[in-house]
Amino acid sequence: MKKLAFGILMGLLVAFTSCLDDDDNYSLGDYWIGFGIYKGDGEGVGSLVMDNGYVLVPAATSGSGWFHNISDGDRILVNYTILDEDETSSSEERYFVKINDISDVLMKGILDITEENEDSIGNDPIIVEDAWITDSLLSFRLKYWGYNETHFLNLVKEPGELTADDQPIQLELRHNANEDEESVPYTAYVSFSLNSLRINGLDSVRFEVVATDYQGIAYQDSGVFNYSNLELPTP
Repeated sequence: MKKLAFGILMGLLVAFTSCLDDDDNYSLGDYWIGFGIYKGDGEGVGSLVMDNGYVLVPAATSGSGWFHNISDGDRILVNYTILDEDETSSSEERYFVKINDISDVLMKGILDITEENEDSIGNDPIIVEDAWITDSLLSFRLKYWGYNETHFLNLVKEPGELTADDQPIQLELRHNANEDEESVPYTAYVSFSLNSLRINGLDSVRFEVVATDYQGIAYQDSGVFNYSNLELPTP
């Protein structure tokens, strides 16, 4: 997953850097797409802290009122155009941007699987097209078939307190299609917080993720959640 993440972020970085190297001439015809976290200030549209470390300050938008549908701390996927650099901060790279499009991305924690929730979690197939780690988030780009029912996605583990001996921690991506028809292919993005995997006395943990697609082929990947430089999550 680290390699997948690095490839995605480097692709975004190359596009972003090419613009910065162009004598700081920003074109309204250029746009970038990336993931981040919305930080609302309670007074205006706030800012967007992107996965690549940049902070975007919305100065214009193609629509109106998008920030009323997004709350502080929400995971977002945004299409934006750079207007200018924000030189008010020396500690981070900030840019004034035009928001071309923005959407809320599903963000959840890891769920302990039990006899009580086994059925509702589901065991339907899911296709993992991409996966990457950003700070404390494990994100997926998924494909599934459906029609008009709401589908549910969860990342689950066995219940119980984790110890160092449990590594690699076993995680499973579960899909409940709610008996939907398999008529239309859909793409979904979802991010899961890894903070519940933290183990006292360690600054990183190893984990493995499994899932099963429509041909019964198992997806398996592994990663390292390094939280040595991350703040403790808010209770």
